[in-house]
Amino acid sequence: MAWNPDVYNQFKTERSAPFYDLLTLLKARSGLEVIDLGCGTGELTAKIAEKLPNSNVLGVDSSAEMLGKSVQAGGSTLRFECIPIEEKLKKDQQWDVVFSNAALQWVPDHENLFLTIVSRVRPGGQLLVQMPDQPHNITNRLLAELAEKSPYADAYQGWNRASNVLSIDRYAEILFECGCKSMQVFEKVYPLILNDIDALVTWVSGTALLPYLERLPEPLKKAFLDDYKDLLGEHFPKKPVFYAFKRILMEATF
Repeated sequence: MAWNPDVYNQFKTERSAPFYDLLTLLKARSGLEVIDLGCGTGELTAKIAEKLPNSNVLGVDSSAEMLGKSVQAGGSTLRFECIPIEEKLKKDQQWDVVFSNAALQWVPDHENLFLTIVSRVRPGGQLLVQMPDQPHNITNRLLAELAEKSPYADAYQGWNRASNVLSIDRYAEILFECGCKSMQVFEKVYPLILNDIDALVTWVSGTALLPYLERLPEPLKKAFLDDYKDLLGEHFPKKPVFYAFKRILMEATF
């Protein structure tokens, strides 16, 4: 899936807000080994490095387009690697801090994924994760519903992007079952106030809409966008558009 960092960053402030909430849960220490899973452009990974002086911070992402915006200075303790999250987690390496902001929702099988992630946290280490609560966000649900309708269902040939995200209760249970010493798991609404439906479509086009459009032939892409816009208009008839975007944040020490 090809990411467009320019489209993604059109809502840079709104997309960054949950990161800074997660960053406040990160314990400030020095001399750590840190990994940021799904670092995107790396701009926010640099903020992690600032909070953890003299630490080796590695940002990983599968998108060469996003990492093309990162800055990797020679001799710096901040580095980046182009590799899928799943592949990086296969490597038998542990970290003092495992951080992931708005990325794990793209990775399947969270039951096993989180077991693997926790196994990569050193004793005394910290896990911090933020991701959209996809099953409870209407923009995601409408995309899935539209993909099941004609003529798109035939083009997708049975494909649909089922949400990988579990309930906050289940994440808390997994952390407990993995023996965490303390945890915080909660949902927070990040309100989006947008001028109109077009602005909301632009917001979605930076993330959730991408896999749906890339699987459609060109003649159907505009029709899909138009139909999606109509569905959004039915749910958000007022201007400005107020969208209560829900996200899950979690922090645990081991």
